[in-house]
Amino acid sequence: MSTVYNPKMTRRESLKRMGSMTSVVMIGGIAVACEAPEPKATAVNASSHWPDLDFAAISENGYGTDPSMISPTAPWPRTLSAAQLDQVAVLSDIICPRDERGPSATEVGVPDVIDEWVSAPYSSQHRDRVQILNGLQWLDEEAGRRFGSPFVAASDAQQIEIIEDIAYRDRRDIPEFEHAVQFFARLRRLVFGGYFTSPEGVADIGYIGNVPIAGDYPGPTDEAMAHLNQVIADLDM
Repeated sequence: MSTVYNPKMTRRESLKRMGSMTSVVMIGGIAVACEAPEPKATAVNASSHWPDLDFAAISENGYGTDPSMISPTAPWPRTLSAAQLDQVAVLSDIICPRDERGPSATEVGVPDVIDEWVSAPYSSQHRDRVQILNGLQWLDEEAGRRFGSPFVAASDAQQIEIIEDIAYRDRRDIPEFEHAVQFFARLRRLVFGGYFTSPEGVADIGYIGNVPIAGDYPGPTDEAMAHLNQVIADLDM
């Protein structure tokens, strides 16, 4: 049983959020698509300790071209183990912690959405599944090499020490971290995709939906733009 994160979303909710993540979201004038591929990594270097495991594709059927919207069903199971879900929860809150503007990633169910995403039987999701599961295993093994414990059991400071080594794109130039950097970049994109498709995330960016506005559209507030630009700057992308 999970010791860090307990799933809090219905399948209907997580599937809806997953569907929203396939759209292109504009953040501060930059197009961010959860389906956009990361640059390909080179062959695995022995010094990286990257697991490079292959995982069978999910064999369940997808929704097809005409899913039932009246009585939706979940055609596939969510597949992350309790331990993997705990890892995703810890990482999600490192990437998107609670602050004065809003709740943390786990508080809005981001791990449920990522579980849904990597469990879906589609080619792009399977590609992410392989990368994410290898990355989670790498984190556990790296924490074991450094601190003698799994990643989730490491202290906050120890977790951040590892993340600092893989959180920035220029670390891709270090063979030891190349694949882990790409894993973390992909996970970060998925975390923000899951967060900004939640009601709280939508409110945070000031999106009010398809609501008629009298006169010319005024655009986002200066405060909203400043916040979004700061988020982008913090990503160091």
